[in-house]
Amino acid sequence: MFFIRTAQETDLEKLRDLLVETWRETYAPFHGFAKIDALIEGWHALPAIKARLNRPDAEFLVADSGAYMGGMAYAAMSRREPKTANLNQLYVHPLWQRQGIGSDLFAEIETCFPDAEKLRLEVTEENDRAIDFYTAHGMSVVGRTDNAGSGGSGIPALIMEKKLAF
Repeated sequence: MFFIRTAQETDLEKLRDLLVETWRETYAPFHGFAKIDALIEGWHALPAIKARLNRPDAEFLVADSGAYMGGMAYAAMSRREPKTANLNQLYVHPLWQRQGIGSDLFAEIETCFPDAEKLRLEVTEENDRAIDFYTAHGMSVVGRTDNAGSGGSGIPALIMEKKLAF
């Protein structure tokens, strides 16, 4: 059984391992190992994870069994869009997928931003499983970008949103 809790600095190594394994399995089939490993080195380096962990207008959650880290979610208030929270990451380790961990993380992250009116995310166009997951959780496609994430990734993605009701 996994419990959802706020991530701590002592989780950094396990978070990096989770992100590396999940990213390679999820995205390498679409974009190749070289591109994914290059993105991992920037986006999932320990200093980058630590910076997200310490961001004041954000929430960083983990699904922890005590023995394993099964998943993680990270969202932050947008610095460009008022009343918008951006779900930047929601990943479940391949061994623990399809057991409700992603749904638990998503449900918890939705409640973390009482001032937000909408939740927004980017999902790579080829990732049908993720698109289906987010659609099932009330998200809908509102746009598209040619550069998912930051820094000109060159990875096309759909932009999805959900209105938050409080």
